Amino acid sequence: MSIFNSKKLLLFLSLFLFIALTSGNTDISHTFRGGAGGDVERDVMTMETRRSLADENLQNSSLILAKERTRRKDPLDDLHKYTGGWNISNDHYWAVIPFFLIAGLWFVIFGLSLTLICFCYCCCPREPYGYSRTAYALSLIFLIFFTVAAIVGCIVLYTGQAKFHSSTTKTLDYVVSQADTTVESLRNLSGYLGAAKRIGLDSIFLPSDVQSNIDTTITKLNSAATKLSNTTEKNSNRIDDGLDSVRLALIVLAAVMLCLAFLGFLFSILGMQACVYFLVVIGWILVAGTFILCGVFLLLHNVVADACVSMDEWVQHPTAHTALDDLLPCVDNATAQETSSRTKDTTYKLVSMVDKVTNNISNLNNPPPQLGPLYFNQSGPLLPVLCNPYNADLTDRKCALGEVELQNATQVWKSYVCEVNTAGICITPGRLTPIFYDQMEAAVNVSYGLYTYGPFLVDLQDCTFVRDTFTDISNRNCPGLRKHSSWIYIGLVMVSAAVMLSLIFWVIYARERRHRVYTKQFMAGRTGEFQVQDKGA
Repeated sequence: MSIFNSKKLLLFLSLFLFIALTSGNTDISHTFRGGAGGDVERDVMTMETRRSLADENLQNSSLILAKERTRRKDPLDDLHKYTGGWNISNDHYWAVIPFFLIAGLWFVIFGLSLTLICFCYCCCPREPYGYSRTAYALSLIFLIFFTVAAIVGCIVLYTGQAKFHSSTTKTLDYVVSQADTTVESLRNLSGYLGAAKRIGLDSIFLPSDVQSNIDTTITKLNSAATKLSNTTEKNSNRIDDGLDSVRLALIVLAAVMLCLAFLGFLFSILGMQACVYFLVVIGWILVAGTFILCGVFLLLHNVVADACVSMDEWVQHPTAHTALDDLLPCVDNATAQETSSRTKDTTYKLVSMVDKVTNNISNLNNPPPQLGPLYFNQSGPLLPVLCNPYNADLTDRKCALGEVELQNATQVWKSYVCEVNTAGICITPGRLTPIFYDQMEAAVNVSYGLYTYGPFLVDLQDCTFVRDTFTDISNRNCPGLRKHSSWIYIGLVMVSAAVMLSLIFWVIYARERRHRVYTKQFMAGRTGEFQVQDKGA
């Protein structure tokens, strides 16, 4: 199965990586089923066939993920309500208009206003007249207020980006650790299968066709593990670079807008009109760009929050048809049960073979030397038989009294190993020769490996592994991701709105200040004329 590579999914941050990893896991489950069955082409059903089976079992049930949360006005559908739920392959899901529209309106309207002001100032010059103390005081108060608001917005933006970066990094680290665990389990399983090839009890080995199937399975498992490991490393590096770039961009934006607000306020107070008008032009462009970023991060916030809700709902209905079907194609329960049965059957037969050798050879009392390979002068306490974890019908079985469990059998059997002469005959009491013990140990290790990792493969197939990971992300990471992504776009909105209104009041305050200065000069001149006239009289 190919790894999902839509560029839109880059906005999905951690979930993007996890989807890539779990897509690889589906290939892995196919590999095991093919190798264990012996006939790969015959046993491995296509994903489409599995979905058809699931369809029949579920009676074509379907589920729209995050339906209520994603019910927003769709600008691509005449502003009708979007009802498709969380679906990153649907263009309507990504449609968002408010801040992009505001950015466009601001850029056009304020640009036209600046053009009109410049035209009137250059082509229709006139002496300033009229001065209102109220207008001057209000413009100064509002200028101070919006400058403080811009500073607060920059602080919120800076804090939000730091928290968001920390939350996304923790989520990414968790997903990578899950992938590493999967890779390690696959390689361990591959190692156990490799050991199965070499199993030989009293010169009895697995048939050649079984060994050939094991070789094929090992090759596919190692290939899948390598692919998963490489994909994890590549995608995690890309996301790390993307997060660092976003963090740097937001820090730079917060610093630039903070400097712009402070310098604009300072130049306005000092009456440096040329500098004020220059900053107005710069701010006009920056505010438009910041409103666009508001739209982008509002979209990001919605995607993150929608994804968290979708994961919760999908965990409750993992086999229903959802937008995740193409990304996380879980097989039906019958297929998962088939894999479980095969691993159990293999474990059962291996343990039964070990117990048969134990009872018929190791625990044979006073065998005559004429038995040849069956005779090695075995004597002493009887060797405990191995506990088979399954019954013949593959149901779980409890160990009987005197049986040793898989996990500690090799340690128990060490005390039953005898010393041998050059002919391989025991010269001390014991039920196992060193060579025989090594063969028994290999068989137990393979049995224990299949017993341990069989359920792991089933978890990959029926998406239990994915559900558990989604649950952990939803409970531990989603609250922080939702909260801190909202901080970013709230900070951007505060900065954009505050600087936008500051620009307007820079112009208003500069005008009122110029009128105030002119009025004072005019009044001082009139006072001087009156004094001269009084002296002349």
